[in-house]
Amino acid sequence: MDLRGALAGTSSAVGRGLLAGLVGTVAMTVSSTTEAKLRGRGGSSSPSDAAGTVLGVRPRDSAGERRFGTAVHWGYGTSWGAVRGLLGAAGLHGPAAAAAHLALVWGGEQVVLPATGTAPPAWKWGAEEVAVDMLHHTVYACATSAAYEWLDGR
Repeated sequence: MDLRGALAGTSSAVGRGLLAGLVGTVAMTVSSTTEAKLRGRGGSSSPSDAAGTVLGVRPRDSAGERRFGTAVHWGYGTSWGAVRGLLGAAGLHGPAAAAAHLALVWGGEQVVLPATGTAPPAWKWGAEEVAVDMLHHTVYACATSAAYEWLDGR
């Protein structure tokens, strides 16, 4: 395969990954919304707080915070789908690709949230909160990977 073909294959995989990331974000939204209602808690602002710190964005009011939080949630989840596409382009598929994607997404969260001061390290969360967070990220990675494999024809 020549360079042009390799680039076309990679960009196609990234495109499929973005669509798959959107599907994964839908699944994670259902998962986290259901869990929050069952446990009687509100949504987490940590992702949007971290993004606001990194991007220098400070919403003016609660409506702006909700809009920014929604944009971060959907943009972040969809964008991570591109990484799943790159894993596919590199030849990684099936459960191994889903596990690698989960490790990258959840590992990234575990670095960024404490680094931006928006959440303490996971070892300070308590076992239940770590398990809940891991559950939602596993739902995301599995749904993203399944959608990617379907879009890829596997």
